[in-house]
Amino acid sequence: MKVNTQSVNFNADRKLINFLQNRLDKVETFYSKVISSDVYMKVENTSAKENKIVEIKISVPKDKFVVKKQCKSFEEAVDSACSSLERRLIKQKQKLRLQV
Repeated sequence: MKVNTQSVNFNADRKLINFLQNRLDKVETFYSKVISSDVYMKVENTSAKENKIVEIKISVPKDKFVVKKQCKSFEEAVDSACSSLERRLIKQKQKLRLQV
């Protein structure tokens, strides 16, 4: 799956982008009809420790899923967002099976 990545207020290193790609490839095993995915990574200018924001948008036929997570590190936020996406995609797949 092709992942479009944008990093706001910082430059994402190759290690982070590879982690993101690998994690989203695992999400695709739960729902094979993923069309595209967009990932926005932002750093908020606050004094709080949890200032890393990851927003993932996944397009599937006839629907879109958006998950936004804020954590201490980008890896933690990506992992949390992908877990949420996995649950939502499994529910979507079950709904489609019931309709047939």
